[in-house]
Amino acid sequence: MKKAQKVVLAYSGGLDTSVILKWLVEEYGAEVIAFAADLGQAEELDGLEAKALKTGAAKIYIEDLREDFVRDFVFPALRANAVYENDYLLGTSLARPLIALKQVQIALAEGADGVAHGATGKGNDQVRFELTQMALAPQLKTVAPWRLWDFRSRTDLIEYAKKHGIPVPATVEKPYSCDRNLLHMSYEGGQLEDPWVEPDTEMFTLCTPLDRTPDQPQYVEVDFEQGVPVAVDGQRLSPAALLSRLNDLGGRHGVGRVDLVENRFVGMKSRGVYETPGGTILHRAHRALESITLDREAMHLKDSLVVKYAQMVYNGFWYSAERLALQALVDQTQTVVNGTARLKLFKGNCLVAGRKSPNSLYNMDLATFERDEVYNQKDAAGFIRLAGLRLRGQHRLPE
Repeated sequence: MKKAQKVVLAYSGGLDTSVILKWLVEEYGAEVIAFAADLGQAEELDGLEAKALKTGAAKIYIEDLREDFVRDFVFPALRANAVYENDYLLGTSLARPLIALKQVQIALAEGADGVAHGATGKGNDQVRFELTQMALAPQLKTVAPWRLWDFRSRTDLIEYAKKHGIPVPATVEKPYSCDRNLLHMSYEGGQLEDPWVEPDTEMFTLCTPLDRTPDQPQYVEVDFEQGVPVAVDGQRLSPAALLSRLNDLGGRHGVGRVDLVENRFVGMKSRGVYETPGGTILHRAHRALESITLDREAMHLKDSLVVKYAQMVYNGFWYSAERLALQALVDQTQTVVNGTARLKLFKGNCLVAGRKSPNSLYNMDLATFERDEVYNQKDAAGFIRLAGLRLRGQHRLPE
């Protein structure tokens, strides 16, 4: 297959994409346009333009996508309560389809014939980038240097970067691969490849170590409209500003740290360490509000599909027909998810402390253990007898 002549590279300025940029120019022989998405990396974007141009990029785009990310990717997944393998709130998985979308748009506008990414041949991101590109612009060639070059480790990349005078944050002593956006901070590689080794406390960025968190709990209230968070402690905020506020609050109390050995789509197990303070608060708040607003059968149907939804996102099928169809079902259930959830933050815990809604289905007159006039307890006997009809028909003592 003919090589791509003009390539748009998803560029972060980290170890992998810095080396890839130089390699694409020097070894692959392509003109490279770098594209960096601002998804909330904070100071990581400082000096990025100068670094990219010095490393060999013909041009660089840096686009502020924070509001797009939270509004169009994080919040839809939140409405679905999407969590992969019980712990992972999909921070990287949700960012990749947005980055790939903008990357494709720039490639088409610039007349490029290829797109490139820094994902390794072992990882999930290669799948997420390429499935998105296939769904949106299958005519573009994909250049995946980790599947083309002779480098076999990040140590090799560090040596290449030193040789070419490319400054990178990783070192042989701390070769962590990090990914940061408004939803989370992730870490993998280096010492973390041994699942028995406890993460270094000083490695963390968003969450305060528990022995340094406040000794008094803090309460926070989150308001929702149709399943979408719109305010914190009564103050209406944009999606990105709201998540940022909750990151600050949750991080201060050490909320949202996860150490997970997960099953990658390509077939291997991988250890990842995550910090997701604001996302953890939002998930607890959203579930709390759903508990009083959703019909039982609607909730159970939705919950039965959460695992499938999370797998779709994790595996890179954000733009698939099945994810879009499932999103429509999820969003239909959210029309009644209006109200406020109150959370208590303390020493890494995020506890539900209250919930209220104008659409609440909770009826104290029915639920009370005190005397009531709306429920005849004798009716339960017939209900249980009918529920057990088939069990009586197959009755037997276990051997």
